[in-house]
Amino acid sequence: MNLANARIFLGVCGGIAAYKVAALTSTLVQRGATIDVVMTAEAERFVTPLTFSSLTAREVYTSLWDAPERIPHIRLIRDADVALVAPATANVIAKLANGIADDLLTSALLAARIPIVIAPAMNDAMYEHPATQANLATLRARGCELVDPERGFLAEREIGIGRLAAEERILETLERVLARRRSLSGKRVAITAGPTREPFDPVRFISNASTGATGIALAREAMLRGADVTLMLGPTLLEAPAGVRVVPISSAQELYDAAMTWTTGVDLTIATAAVADWRPEAYADEKVPKQGEELATRLVRTPDVLAALGQRDNAGFLVGFAAETEDHEAHARAKLRAKRLDAIAVNDVRDGRGFGTGENTLVLLWGENGRRELGTGEKSALAASLLDAVEELMRCS
Repeated sequence: MNLANARIFLGVCGGIAAYKVAALTSTLVQRGATIDVVMTAEAERFVTPLTFSSLTAREVYTSLWDAPERIPHIRLIRDADVALVAPATANVIAKLANGIADDLLTSALLAARIPIVIAPAMNDAMYEHPATQANLATLRARGCELVDPERGFLAEREIGIGRLAAEERILETLERVLARRRSLSGKRVAITAGPTREPFDPVRFISNASTGATGIALAREAMLRGADVTLMLGPTLLEAPAGVRVVPISSAQELYDAAMTWTTGVDLTIATAAVADWRPEAYADEKVPKQGEELATRLVRTPDVLAALGQRDNAGFLVGFAAETEDHEAHARAKLRAKRLDAIAVNDVRDGRGFGTGENTLVLLWGENGRRELGTGEKSALAASLLDAVEELMRCS
């Protein structure tokens, strides 16, 4: 998809690079995009609203109280296909990372259920400060696309990293994001995520180290691509993305029951949940007291949710996950065949890798010898790469 007929929400922050964004706006208009510009008060010190209104032939918004009867911070962001923040200052980046909404721009972006592209520009010391880097990592983990700044001559007459990315790089990112924007429009997607807990008594249970981060990232990415998403989510401290239907589960049996309901008639099922394979045979209604040096209990198998989904014809294209510690691809291919999956993503979880971390490494397998390395990266980026590959397989199936 090119930029023709794209609706872009453009947030302009208070940095010297704001003048470059005026030129970028002109290019976007020439390519057929419709631009709604929101400027911070600090941005107005560098470029006037008249500049952007002249370039876009549209009203420019600078305050929460511009046409309040139309609630601009909600209307503008919901009318857009993508949001671009450029130049993104350290101050606005910090606000976005921490959910602060104290002006029109940050209020609108907090309500965004569309892809957000952030193009930072600032002094190199500010950009490299640990606080700024942590804030950028937070935004990247939430699925924001970052167009990293470039090294060059800065406003302080110094050489360093912090220059706004070249126009071509920003345009390429917008085109890539917009190409994905509606690729799953009209599709129903079901995702399982997180651990299960198999209780022994009211305070003890068998579980694992999964946080659900990969499944949550996939749910967000599928939602951004226009899908109707149902996320069956085990116990986790992570937040599910807004705009996604969340079905909370705890045990493997609860996940099985939910999966049998919510995968019916979907187009795509992605099973990332780390399901406990065993549960205690007996459950104690009261906390078992600590007595003696040993305690024995019998474990029994939990329902095999993925195998059950593989036996159905109405769960759509079925993608499983395999977290392995040795012979990763061989074990994953055996699982692919045994559970009648359409594809499987495999990763190495030795030494705690992949669980509870921001990064992961994935390989996608399908058929007799289909294989694609998705690489190592933030789970949000890997979610996009995985869905790209899965959509391609779905089109060919």
